Amino acid sequence: MAKLGQQIAIRYYRTKFKILSAISNRKAAEMALELFTTPQFRYKKQLPEIFKEAEKLHFKHYGETVTGYRWNRGGHRKALIVHGFNSSVAKFDRYIKPLMKKGYEVLAFDAPAHGFSTGRTLNAVVFKDMITYINREYGPVKSFVGHSFGCLAICLALEEIEHNEDYHVVLIAPATESKTAIDLFFSFMKLNEGVRKEFDDYILQLRNKPADWYSVSRAVKNIKAKILWCHDEDDTMTPWVDAKKVMDEQHYNIEFIVTKGFGHRRIYRENKVSKAIIEFL
Repeated sequence: MAKLGQQIAIRYYRTKFKILSAISNRKAAEMALELFTTPQFRYKKQLPEIFKEAEKLHFKHYGETVTGYRWNRGGHRKALIVHGFNSSVAKFDRYIKPLMKKGYEVLAFDAPAHGFSTGRTLNAVVFKDMITYINREYGPVKSFVGHSFGCLAICLALEEIEHNEDYHVVLIAPATESKTAIDLFFSFMKLNEGVRKEFDDYILQLRNKPADWYSVSRAVKNIKAKILWCHDEDDTMTPWVDAKKVMDEQHYNIEFIVTKGFGHRRIYRENKVSKAIIEFL
């Protein structure tokens, strides 16, 4: 059950959407996209011990300051950790030392509006562009590990980054279809079909691409890298049904680890899964 403050915020937005959509579905759609791309939580806790060993990095991205970390500079292969929405690289501390033991240089950055980076909103294009910038300025990165929304950003980036079969990509509970995330958001906020039509039209106008273009299942068809896809059957945030469709396509370069009982977030903390990820990378 949501906390009282969250419940009040949800009721506030639902009421605001109802009033605004009665005036203009387009205005309601613009507000919906703003809310959809605004994280509701920000990790500001004390960083895990391993972060004390890191070299701190900063760069400007779309007017915001991105905060990042680098370990074992000069390692023989570079690995990038990419967190999901409402998250932070701090939550993936368990992967850093094992990658360093493999001799890897490890890079990790909080996306805009997350962790210790500045900003208020984050969309797939900004996230994708952050990864292509990191690859250009700190790379080349040949090993990627991402979670949830971060997986979509990695896949979109790899469509633009020249790469080959020597690249390794781990997708943990990827946000496989943006359309599914939007469907869940609209259902939760109780928005009507008129607003949804305007929302889809608005997204198309912004980047000249429809919402369903922002899709891991579409992008992986253009990726040559070896991919390890980890997904839990009980994931309610990025549903297994979307991932299962990709598995059924039997891509030559995608290996699947399917679990049950770990959901969307516990899966990357599960020992067998994290061990398999390190071995794959």
